[in-house]
Amino acid sequence: MEKLNRSEIISNEEYLRERETRRKDLIALKRKRRVQVGPQLSFTFENRETLKYQIQEMMRVERIQDEDKIQFEIDTYNTLIPEPGSLSATMFIEIQEADQIKSTLDRLQGLDRRGAVLLKLGNEGIPAQFEPGHSKEDRISTVQYVMFKLSAEQSRNFVSSPVEIQIRHPEYSATAALTEEQRIEIAKDLVEE
Repeated sequence: MEKLNRSEIISNEEYLRERETRRKDLIALKRKRRVQVGPQLSFTFENRETLKYQIQEMMRVERIQDEDKIQFEIDTYNTLIPEPGSLSATMFIEIQEADQIKSTLDRLQGLDRRGAVLLKLGNEGIPAQFEPGHSKEDRISTVQYVMFKLSAEQSRNFVSSPVEIQIRHPEYSATAALTEEQRIEIAKDLVEE
């Protein structure tokens, strides 16, 4: 998937005029790309449009106008754009009660270890590769960026095979199947443009 470039990012003023329309479109897109796995984990599969929206929102919220800072945001989010044969997702640990944050995060330490999060394609398990820097030995962040690398055959079979996200953690075990609509939408990320 092609990386984002500066010419695709509009000024804050222009973005504010278009924000409501873009926001509605993005909510509809993310609905197809979001998978809830048990009560506390969700995955949003990222693509160029979801990441471009995040850059524009970051610029709006932080009032970024400096060209170097804009380029920094583009470069940062470009690392999340999946390569051909890969899927990129943001994993959220969702905690509703503020007084439960520490105990929940303590309980979920190790979630980022190899094999704890799998993309199941038929009978094959593809382990999530977590972006470094979002966990420490004694804690895990509520937001994690993960990549799933598929073989050419797995990429070809993605739409026609059952696909699940499976969590195998001593304190959290859950599985969620992707719908046909989700598989069709997310499979677009596996195709070279």
